[in-house]
Amino acid sequence: MSRARAGMLFVTLVMVAGLLPSGAAEAPYEIDAILSRSGTYAFQGEEGLQALTIIENLTNKTGGINGRPIKFVISDDQSNPATAVQAANAIIAKHAAVLVGPAAVSLCSAIAPLLTNGPVMYCFSPGIHPKAGSYAFSGGISTLDTLGAAKKYFIVRGWTKVAFITSTDATGQDADQNIEAVFGEANGPISVVAHEHFNASDLSLSAQMAKIKAASAQVLVAWTTGTPFGTVLRNASEAGLSIPVLTTAGNLSDAEMHAFASFIPKELYFPATPAFAPDQVPPGPLKRALESYFAALKAAGAKPENATSLAWDGTLLIIDALRKLGAAATATQIRDYIGSLRGSVGIYGPHDFVAVPQRGLGIGSVVMVRWEATRGWVAASGLGVSALR
Repeated sequence: MSRARAGMLFVTLVMVAGLLPSGAAEAPYEIDAILSRSGTYAFQGEEGLQALTIIENLTNKTGGINGRPIKFVISDDQSNPATAVQAANAIIAKHAAVLVGPAAVSLCSAIAPLLTNGPVMYCFSPGIHPKAGSYAFSGGISTLDTLGAAKKYFIVRGWTKVAFITSTDATGQDADQNIEAVFGEANGPISVVAHEHFNASDLSLSAQMAKIKAASAQVLVAWTTGTPFGTVLRNASEAGLSIPVLTTAGNLSDAEMHAFASFIPKELYFPATPAFAPDQVPPGPLKRALESYFAALKAAGAKPENATSLAWDGTLLIIDALRKLGAAATATQIRDYIGSLRGSVGIYGPHDFVAVPQRGLGIGSVVMVRWEATRGWVAASGLGVSALR
């Protein structure tokens, strides 16, 4: 069986759920997960947990790991890098082969240097950029590609003057590097007229908003996640800043949108994924993968949130590897297996880990969406920021 065909197996996991008996009497194969059950990233943590619960049930209904059921063992990182490191060290000490999560840049970045000999970590944040051949993989589309997609969309809309506000934490620091790479072109089609920063714990951003307003920006990019993003939106509203806002996909959360409803701008955009604009996906393997994903979520009473999506493909890829290699597979074997996959189709589209090491995805998986209170997520572009279908 080819690697590409083997990679397709993880798509069929959901599609055939319930058709095969579990027949498993062995002790469960435990898969460690580090998630934020509390703190700043609790939104993402709860959505990630929801995905893992659904995947655990589906995997066990379809035979587990070659007849052996799985069980996710959850550690709460409390949205704190030091706590995430403690949890990771405990997992490393017991020589686990795999680890899924966490769901934030700072947390995954704190753990990644520890993985010199494994386990394989499939981080649920797209904001880390693991070295090729390492034991860390990053879910979703990279910050560089999502900002590239944003630039492409701004050009289409005729927005030539952009302002940025980024947090000083790991999420913002990663964004700053990629903003320079994407928007730093001299005499380019877009001018950066303001670039402000704030601490994630700050409550008042009046000075930053005044500078952005004075710069006559046509669009504001607010690159931070969770509670600090709500702070940005509230301060922008209080400052009378009425321009469109674009933010990271990390804020694609229905719960967040309802929590911030009173100060959400008229136009709020996200570089999202196919799961948030399924009407933009033509018939084919990606469409089928999305239909299976939506069916699984609906059966569990869940919604397709961003953190749910980020947890989905990476976790199923790990399960696919374990099914192929067996429950005794080492971290190195699992890393090498995933790292060689080409053409495996999940809810983000086809993964190619040879072309895009440690991630498998590129700008072609990005679709711009906007939030509407009465409709939810609405497509603002096609796949790869193409024209709407």
